[in-house]
Amino acid sequence: MVNSSGNLRLKMAQSDDVDPEETQEWLEALEGVLGAAGSDRALFLLSQLDDFVKAHGIKPNSLPYSAYRNTISLDNEGVYPGNLELEERISSINRWNALVMVVRANKAYGELGGHIASYASVAEIFEMGFNHFFQARTEANGGDLVFYQPHSAPGVYARAFLEGRLSEHDLSFYRRESGGGGLSSYPHPWLMPDFWQFPTGSMGIGPINAIYQARFMRYLENRGLAQTHDRRVWGVFGDGEMDEPESIAGLTLAAREQLDNLTFIINCNLQRLDGPVRGNGQIIQELEALFTGAGWNVIKVIWSSDWDPLFARDASHALLRRFAQTVDGQYQTLGAKDGAYNSLEFFQKDPEVQRLVSHMSDKDIDGLRRGGHDFRKLHAAFFAAKSHVGQPTVILAKTKKGYGMGGAGESRMTAHQAKKLDFDALKAFRDRFSLPLSDHEVEALHFLKPSQNSPEMRYMRERREALGGAVPSRITRSNEALTIPVIDSYAKFAREANGKEMSTTMAFARMLSGLLKDAGIGERVVPIVADEARTFGMANLFRQIGIYSPDGQLYEPEDAGSMLTYREAKDGQLLEEGITEAGALSSWVAAATSYSVHGKAMLPFYIYYSIFGFQRVGDLIWAAADQRARGFLLGATSGRTTLSGEGLQHQDGSSHVIAAMVPNCRSYDPAFAGELAVILDHGMRRMIEEQVDEFYYITLTNESYAQPSMPEGIEKQIVQGMYCYRREVCDAGGAAASVRLLGSGAIFREVEAAAELLKTDWGISSEVWSVTSFTELAKEAREVDRWNRLNPQASVRESYVSACLSGSAPVIAATDYVRAWPQLIAEYVDARFISLGTDGFGRSDTRVALRDFFEVNRYHVVLAAIDGLARDGVVSRALLGEVISKYGIQYNRAPSWLS
Repeated sequence: MVNSSGNLRLKMAQSDDVDPEETQEWLEALEGVLGAAGSDRALFLLSQLDDFVKAHGIKPNSLPYSAYRNTISLDNEGVYPGNLELEERISSINRWNALVMVVRANKAYGELGGHIASYASVAEIFEMGFNHFFQARTEANGGDLVFYQPHSAPGVYARAFLEGRLSEHDLSFYRRESGGGGLSSYPHPWLMPDFWQFPTGSMGIGPINAIYQARFMRYLENRGLAQTHDRRVWGVFGDGEMDEPESIAGLTLAAREQLDNLTFIINCNLQRLDGPVRGNGQIIQELEALFTGAGWNVIKVIWSSDWDPLFARDASHALLRRFAQTVDGQYQTLGAKDGAYNSLEFFQKDPEVQRLVSHMSDKDIDGLRRGGHDFRKLHAAFFAAKSHVGQPTVILAKTKKGYGMGGAGESRMTAHQAKKLDFDALKAFRDRFSLPLSDHEVEALHFLKPSQNSPEMRYMRERREALGGAVPSRITRSNEALTIPVIDSYAKFAREANGKEMSTTMAFARMLSGLLKDAGIGERVVPIVADEARTFGMANLFRQIGIYSPDGQLYEPEDAGSMLTYREAKDGQLLEEGITEAGALSSWVAAATSYSVHGKAMLPFYIYYSIFGFQRVGDLIWAAADQRARGFLLGATSGRTTLSGEGLQHQDGSSHVIAAMVPNCRSYDPAFAGELAVILDHGMRRMIEEQVDEFYYITLTNESYAQPSMPEGIEKQIVQGMYCYRREVCDAGGAAASVRLLGSGAIFREVEAAAELLKTDWGISSEVWSVTSFTELAKEAREVDRWNRLNPQASVRESYVSACLSGSAPVIAATDYVRAWPQLIAEYVDARFISLGTDGFGRSDTRVALRDFFEVNRYHVVLAAIDGLARDGVVSRALLGEVISKYGIQYNRAPSWLS
């Protein structure tokens, strides 16, 4: 056996048995219980013995995994419900077509890449799901959710080709998408919105998303919003993928919440991209220990039916001892070699094992398959998983990478990189799977598609009809007609603030509370926090809507008498995820894609420290963008200077730059509660009423200051990205020097104060612009630039930002983010453009000190404005020295990005 550290330990026989006769009596007694009362009684007695020895301080020295054999015995497999011969033929045809698609693409273009070996290993697993378990969406059933192993996408395309969902023309455009259409390399809902439901190409994202989708299904049902009890989540993942931290991040949650609607199938071909997953260990045993410890039901499918006669004759468990002594690196070598090598290097190493196969030829030994390539064994495992109650299930299916590719890739170190096969390898593949192809058809790389009335095609159609239709498939719009409430019903206090002091975080919490009370949309709101509800002023939601818990609340909380008592409820609406940003974001994704996955539009609001969003879980956010998520991400305590005292690990200066790279993310940094209200209203209407596939990232601050009322008629400008907050014409002895000052979020008030200083201390007039989104401004300007370039005969268009900032007056932009963010619009402004930002590492200090350190306070804005005028020759450079002296600006220290 293999312990958790990967070292070998032999547990099959104990040499220190001082009384073998007594041991045999115990074993015979247990065998008698099994025969008379069954396995449940035997397990009960074992659990009683376990409790007894533990009560006496004896620690059992047992490993957290079972023997290296199938979990389900031959006696418990049941009758196979399908046609094995037809299913094997269909699987072989799909293998060939998947191979041809990849080889054709690389033969024609030589640079497209693709993968053959992964699907070759997982084909039977996929076919088992397609023929017997993966339920499609119907009027009566919302359908199962399936996460497909990404490198095996060619096999899914191959099956869709047989089903008539994809044409030969479609297959010829594998990995050729730039012209529109084409087949994406991996599951990609953005590029194939009617086909793929979930993106899984980024390793680890699929497993954690699958867990939280299964959990969200229970959330919907417990809240009375959808019937999901007869639906499942299936996830087919690789054994190497389990090394990703996201892959295992949600395992205990799945067990804790008893998500028996969830099944993982781990394709254990023992090999990752460069070599063995665990060359010196056994990954299947390690994964069994991991999942068992996390509380999952584990089913191992290691050996095919070909091994059953050997196990039946192996009374002394010689095979199990031999398996325990063999590490995965050696299994890979055995898999790559023929029967003669396996006979010599595996079976003949142990006399007892050799006797078990003495009647078998080298060819017979070569035909001993692994369990993941046996439909009987797989069906028993799938059926047991679906029937299991109270726990999520993982099926560990042992396969061969490149199964059927022979010397061209079967169990080879280079299998993952195999993209082309020569004529002999192609013929060998044809012969291995008895495909009806001539040598000419093999050489010409013909696709194989039986006639519509053939037994294979009829069988495949019948099986999918019985399961509701084709999968994978995705719906793009919800049929619901939801209406967003008028803005003043929940945000009038923000639009008509009249100088009332509040932070934008507190304003958001109040607006959210108002939305939750709305009769039309309130039940669809999904508030999500990682573990900071009290920090963000949302503790009142504990009592108002309850914290979701499938068990309800089994205790009396310490603060039961408080107005803000911590209340868990089975129908709770708030998702309080604990300290897991990856988990909270995965819950947000499940809610944000509910319109497509469940036909039930939800409105998720995930609020978190802004530093723990794009920087920490950016890959999950990209996956959300890919699957066309709709919802709000709220980056609270945003910027590098608003969160005083916390320092580098909590201060965010880059999230807006990263957000700007995500095509369907619309990001805003409002300075005022009224701006926030307008952005929320606009976003909700776009996502819920218009059903536009975009999501919103809005940064919030924790500073309380006087909030102005919003003027009428500026809503469109707020959404576009900027509006003129204040214009002043200053006559300083006839000199009409002027600048434009741009500010956003936490730094806007410093910009506003700088305008006052420019006027009173230096006689310089200014315009003050509140920029809610440099990102939105830049996007629109890029579109206008492109249109002008491609339409030279038409009248030249002007972008919104260019129109706002026309002329030669210097533009100074200051934010609480790195300078790269405002610089997104620099090329669209004709005037001199100077940006101030918080480049460098964060610091702990007061807000005043931090804004001075990063040189984004009012005095540095004034200095930058006069510097711009001096560079343009409007004022003397000597004036800069006066500004430095007057405000005591430090000029002899290193810049923030170097210190």
